[in-house]
Amino acid sequence: MRRSRWTTAVAVGVALSLAVAGCGNTVGSSSGSSGGGASKATGGGKASSGNVQAATSLSGAGSTFVGPYYSKAFKQLAQDKGIQVNYQLVGSGAGIQDFINKTVDFADSDAPMTDQQMKQAGGNPQHIAVVGGGVTLAYNVKGVKGGLKLDGPTIANIFLGKIKKWNDPAIKKLNPGVNLPNENIVVVHRSDSSGTSAIFTTYLSSVSPEWKSKVGASTTPNWPTGVGAKGNDGVAGQITRTQGAIGYVELAYALTNKITYASVKNASGNFVKPSLDSAKAAIAGAKIPSDLRVIISGTNPQGKNAYPIVGLTWMLVRQQEQNLAKCKAIAETAWYVTHQGQKLAPSLQYVQIPPKVQKIDEQKIKSMEAGGKKCYTG
Repeated sequence: MRRSRWTTAVAVGVALSLAVAGCGNTVGSSSGSSGGGASKATGGGKASSGNVQAATSLSGAGSTFVGPYYSKAFKQLAQDKGIQVNYQLVGSGAGIQDFINKTVDFADSDAPMTDQQMKQAGGNPQHIAVVGGGVTLAYNVKGVKGGLKLDGPTIANIFLGKIKKWNDPAIKKLNPGVNLPNENIVVVHRSDSSGTSAIFTTYLSSVSPEWKSKVGASTTPNWPTGVGAKGNDGVAGQITRTQGAIGYVELAYALTNKITYASVKNASGNFVKPSLDSAKAAIAGAKIPSDLRVIISGTNPQGKNAYPIVGLTWMLVRQQEQNLAKCKAIAETAWYVTHQGQKLAPSLQYVQIPPKVQKIDEQKIKSMEAGGKKCYTG
């Protein structure tokens, strides 16, 4: 069975596991939890006091969207700060649940926690924006090597199951001169609770009233058609193996798996290809609230060069922890991925967080405390 390059590139000692392409399994984790040996120190025990050193190991779980970035950043974190992070790519929804259950020290999600989830988790959870990125419409169509153009209503109708053939008039109208085959469209979507799904379906809800009323925006939508795969890597693998397939994956996964992807018509009427620059343009022009809980793809990103299907990913931490040593390590990790680690983002096709967002991150990290003592003192 083929493994994607992201799977084989994981650094030894960082313990960040990436899914096997097409299988949806993660090393050392189950489908619903980060499981096996995850630290339960978060939220438990008495607060430490005095000159407490940061813990040297952390457990995290959640988003596959951010996997390639965390793989590099956590490797560098271990080298620079001596903090080892075991991060399991179980999907945003499972990561949030592990965070609520206190089976991991932190989580990551591309969909913001709901008010109810935050209440269940306790400790006043904070959303720390880490990086941004584009979600591609990746496809495998015979004879169509690149340059396919799609707009929001057409994408919605494909995923609603209303457009069933690649040579459908709606697709042909957007792609004059392209030899589209009389081939069945195979929709590929996430099978797990996914922040990438939330970004994608939030976009569809913003461009298609029918999608909004029949399906809506969700981490676990009731898909009208298609086949499911676990994780961004699983969807990428399924598209690669399936003739006529179309699905949605974060840009880094499309590039790594060498999958062709479409340009999408934006709010300015321009067809824009997903790229680092076009995702950056969308995020730079977005209105982001002070708590950072927004899915940008639903805000109709403005700008002639803005790619519309974009989102942020958040490291989820508690403002009030109970173990000071553990809290120091979580805060140090959060600071690292939002500061020193940011230089790694562009080469992996992730958007560095804008300065205005970074300042909010800093305030959130500096507010973390355990037993009345600040966790970040750097």
